[in-house]
Amino acid sequence: MLNLDPLTLISRLITLVIALTFHEFAHAKTADAFGDPTPRMHGRLTLNPLAHLDPLGSLMMVFAGFGWARPVPVNPYALGKRSSAAYMLVSLAGPLSNFLLAALAAIPLRFNLLNPLSGGGLEVALFNFLSQFIFLNLILAFFNLIPLAPLDGDKVAEYFFPPSWAQTLERIRPYGPIILLVLLFGLPMLGIDVFGALLIPPIRTVYFLLTG
Repeated sequence: MLNLDPLTLISRLITLVIALTFHEFAHAKTADAFGDPTPRMHGRLTLNPLAHLDPLGSLMMVFAGFGWARPVPVNPYALGKRSSAAYMLVSLAGPLSNFLLAALAAIPLRFNLLNPLSGGGLEVALFNFLSQFIFLNLILAFFNLIPLAPLDGDKVAEYFFPPSWAQTLERIRPYGPIILLVLLFGLPMLGIDVFGALLIPPIRTVYFLLTG
């Protein structure tokens, strides 16, 4: 998508800064709430984007529509007596923050506060920005819930899976990044878009539910 127009690039950049910053801050804030001082010690308990953004992940977000930030360091053993549940909630907090951002951005569209057909240029631009903001946040949320390391869904799935499934998840965990690279870049070169087939239908469904 290197032929994006300047307005779309700016919209994605703004979305990137907000979405990834809130995603990582949600991880840090939740871990801190459960008593883990690690994110605070590493300066991650902040909404300053510079503390969270990763250069390569940011470029991927702008040009490819998905990306990543620097992972928040968390010490599972500092999360209290119910550390497994707390660790799951820390992992889940990131995707939930993106769902929340999408829901908030959808309010003007849901209640027809913007009319791109009869409004002026500024109203059309704002409508398009909010639409893209919602869609990209939903992409981040759903993508991060995939049960593959190092995505958040790995720890969420480990908590809810039965023991036999969790053991399988643990065995494939070291290969998670390689599997992701193959699914993201290898298979699409062969015309096989696994993530598109799995994620785009529920993302579109949630988008239309939010926006009406």
